[in-house]
Amino acid sequence: MSLTTVHLLRHGEVHNPEKVLYGRLPGYRLSERGEWQAKTVATALADQDVTVLLASPLQRAQQTAGPIAESHRLEILTEPNLIEAANVFEGKRIAVGDGALRHPAAWPKLINPFRPSWGEPYTEIATRMRAAITRARELAAGHTAVCVSHQLPIWTVRRSLEGKKMWHDPRQRQCGLASLTTLLFEQDRLVGVRYQEPAGSSDPTVTGA
Repeated sequence: MSLTTVHLLRHGEVHNPEKVLYGRLPGYRLSERGEWQAKTVATALADQDVTVLLASPLQRAQQTAGPIAESHRLEILTEPNLIEAANVFEGKRIAVGDGALRHPAAWPKLINPFRPSWGEPYTEIATRMRAAITRARELAAGHTAVCVSHQLPIWTVRRSLEGKKMWHDPRQRQCGLASLTTLLFEQDRLVGVRYQEPAGSSDPTVTGA
């Protein structure tokens, strides 16, 4: 039975000197380190049979896909379902004890971490990410696909595929910058999940993302 591999690649580090939650905001590009991370992942994938490359429409994801597109001579297919999760705190600083979260007006948005109340519901994130994965798997049948996305969507769909509750402690996410969450399929059946960090580890609390 043929095996199809779908890599979920989180984009590289972003240039964000203001340290805001940039979410879906336009204009957030990779930092110099992020560009290096993208090239490092492309090198790690150079010998793999990558035949399909999908990416979130956001600039940082498209940039991360660039070196893979070049090394495998592939077109980057923009996939809206891979976009970052919507969040009401976009453009604001949200570090603990800092910025928007100190203001009482923001507190009603924090009352339900299980949905979550501050942004796109986990169930909706998982549904659209599953659709993107299905598209990638079908296009790359018997080969390898790469989907460039963002931390929360990747972690949410992984938990969904593994039959786990999708609400979680963000500090426990296994989804570092430029990491690969690899899904192995026999036809349409998921038979394995792997994780690797070809560009090295990073702080899981660095989101935005």
